Amino acid sequence: MVVCVIGLLIVGLPVLFSATASFEQGPFYYLTKQAIGMVGAMIACWVVSLIDMEDARRWAWVVGIGAAAALVLTVIPGVGISINGSRRWLGVGSFKLQASEFTKLAMVFCLAHYLAMNQTRIGEFKRGFMWPLGIMASFAGLILLQSDFGTAALTLAVGLILLFLAGAKWYYIVPTVGAAMAGFSVLVVRNPNRLERFTTFLDVEGNKLGGTYQLYQSLAAFAVGGVNGAGIGQGRQQINFLPEAHTDFIFAVMGEEMGLKFTLGVVVTFLVIFLLGLLHLRRAPNLFQFLLVAGAILLITLQAIINLGVVTGLLPTKGMSLPFISAGLSNLLLMGLLMGVVLNSARTWAKPGLERRRRTMEEVTT
Repeated sequence: MVVCVIGLLIVGLPVLFSATASFEQGPFYYLTKQAIGMVGAMIACWVVSLIDMEDARRWAWVVGIGAAAALVLTVIPGVGISINGSRRWLGVGSFKLQASEFTKLAMVFCLAHYLAMNQTRIGEFKRGFMWPLGIMASFAGLILLQSDFGTAALTLAVGLILLFLAGAKWYYIVPTVGAAMAGFSVLVVRNPNRLERFTTFLDVEGNKLGGTYQLYQSLAAFAVGGVNGAGIGQGRQQINFLPEAHTDFIFAVMGEEMGLKFTLGVVVTFLVIFLLGLLHLRRAPNLFQFLLVAGAILLITLQAIINLGVVTGLLPTKGMSLPFISAGLSNLLLMGLLMGVVLNSARTWAKPGLERRRRTMEEVTT
């Protein structure tokens, strides 16, 4: 998994440089920020990999309350930072962090802790379903206050999957999924911008000068790139045509410049990360650590699926970074934290087995 992540980081740097070379900040501005973010992510990964997760469980509710407070602060005028009409950031000067990114991990941490504490009562409706559902809904609701529809949906989806993996009754979960989809549909219908984004998505060609302009240009980038790509630095869509080419739609830049071979390689890499994560989960020593690592893997891979689906026209347009590749300090730091959780488990889960093998060898020798 580490090799896969390093590969994604390395492949992403030249694509990011090409996507931002014509920006007014200068050709190295975003590349430098990305490099700094990568260093920060590696430090965060290293620190988390050394933490004793069983001891850290004592702070689960403190982490959850802190994450919720950060979300509330973002919507307070004068405290939260507004970018493109949305208040989702906290920071000072040019240093900004998107609070909802870290809330996703906080939700997984709190949910894993609660479900592990109530492991024998997960089959109950109140203690095993309604209370954890309330934890998920609280975080998702606060994220919706920032008008971050996609992150709220991702948070709720990961939470429901973890609830299912923990052993909650499927006949509680299925109606909840239906109700959540109905609720999100109402939010879409009541918001003209979201409704237009969804309806125009159904006819990309007919709305290419309006609501689907970005998606149309993204598909054009893939068409130009073909199998082999136009070459690094030879792409043209990001210069004058494709908005947010360095963040949400960087995969389209990769498709234009590096072609189908590299884009398929990225898809396969995320698939490998997911499959290796599934195999690793079989070694989990308890429910808490199983759910924590499962949540980390889901946050990485589901976010990748949503981004790839949006950029290729399989899903309605929604701003969401491509893990390890898109520009953005907050998402890079989150990915570092998530990989730290996985590496932590790789370090600690092996100990019981090694100790058992050592004792067995001693007994055999005796």
